[in-house]
Amino acid sequence: MNSWVNSAEILGSDLPLELSGTGNRRALLMDALREAVRSGRLAPGTRLPPYRSLAADLGLARNTVADAYAELVAEGWLAARQGSGTRVAERAVPVTPVHRPRTPERAARPVHDLVQGQPDPSVFPRTAWLASARRALAAAPDDAFGPGDPHGRPELRRALAGYLARVRGVRAAPERIVLCSGAAHGLRLLAEVVGGPWAAEEYGLPFHRALLASHGVGTRPLGVDADGARVDGLTRHDRAVLLTPAHQFPTGGPLHPVRRAAVVDWARATGGLVVEDDYDGEFRYDRQPVGAVQGLDPEHVALVGSVSKSLSPTLRIGWMVLPQRLVAPVVAAKGEREQFSSATEQLTLADFVESGAYDRQVRRMRQRHRRRRDQLVAALERRAPHIRVTGIAAGLHAVLELPPGTERSAVRAAAWQGLAVEGLADYRHPGAEHPSRSAGTAAASPVLHHDGLVVGYATPAESAYPEALDALCRSLPPVSPPAPASPPPPATP
Repeated sequence: MNSWVNSAEILGSDLPLELSGTGNRRALLMDALREAVRSGRLAPGTRLPPYRSLAADLGLARNTVADAYAELVAEGWLAARQGSGTRVAERAVPVTPVHRPRTPERAARPVHDLVQGQPDPSVFPRTAWLASARRALAAAPDDAFGPGDPHGRPELRRALAGYLARVRGVRAAPERIVLCSGAAHGLRLLAEVVGGPWAAEEYGLPFHRALLASHGVGTRPLGVDADGARVDGLTRHDRAVLLTPAHQFPTGGPLHPVRRAAVVDWARATGGLVVEDDYDGEFRYDRQPVGAVQGLDPEHVALVGSVSKSLSPTLRIGWMVLPQRLVAPVVAAKGEREQFSSATEQLTLADFVESGAYDRQVRRMRQRHRRRRDQLVAALERRAPHIRVTGIAAGLHAVLELPPGTERSAVRAAAWQGLAVEGLADYRHPGAEHPSRSAGTAAASPVLHHDGLVVGYATPAESAYPEALDALCRSLPPVSPPAPASPPPPATP
């Protein structure tokens, strides 16, 4: 049994310790923790409180507790793992256990969360959403409370057709839109209908690759550089290509205009499908968002989007804007009745869009996320000027380029600081090749294979964000030391 996860007793934030004596407070804390382990009061595998909580309880500085934890980890008394907090190490020296009532195990939670993927749930527009829900229910036709149409409610498809045309440059009638429960659901349906193999950007969500694989669709990686996916690598054998053209996830660059045209040419020539995940399409901060690739050729591009970033992933509402030939097969794949999205929530979202509340929410989130990104950049300029933020000013995350060979240690250091953050390598396709340089459809750039952290700046509450940035900066590697100078050549006799 893995005692780290399954048999360890888990503490809350209450860990009474007596720091007897005078002198260095960190040393006193370390002595108290060593004695608690030796006596068996802290059994092997026991998770310790987050350093912030223990510091508050004992009246110590946070850095004092964090440094004590780190030194005891180095000595072997404690052990730290990403996502599991700091625990008492498994030790060979037998100790007399202290019997106390067992408490139910619970998942370890970091003090600060900078994992990308979702907005701060506290900013959901509850009042405006409730107003839309009331209007939608009052005006709902009787058939809205019967078996659902797998196309989705016509009210929402009409509202989305108008909104996407105005904001994203999408060319589609409501009949081309099929509602789904989110982008992942849309990909699953397209995989079932289109079949494989697919090409995909070499950096992307592992969850999406696993989802396609579970439906028998293998993915082949396309190199990614500063101009987005290198679509010159597509072949006639690829049935589809999955792209994030507005803001490549997670590396952060938009797809170059030449490459946008080239991928459409590939689809026309081969009969392939461009699957456009409109990731972060509405959230660009340095200029107006670039229109969707779908607008270039609606018969060869399927656009997939959702409200998970702009509103909440719990709504489970997404959409596919499909080529005409795929509408009927995708609807058939969904089934005879709508099983995934609530009709009343679809009607509410339709009112939310048509009333202008959705535009106001997107503007609000855009301002908030831009401010968050600016705070991140400013903090790095002050405390870690050697760390570069890559990609364009857009989306809900940023990638920090790290010195070579420091990514894993930076993630571990963040975990010691109570910070959840992910490394760039976590998003890399397992079949991606080593870095190379080759001619592409746009100006050639080196493939992006540097060390990095993927920092999601949308999730923390406003009051917690400065502390999250502080923990991040403490986790970053220092400036790489200069290479040693070569010895002078021997003197000529």
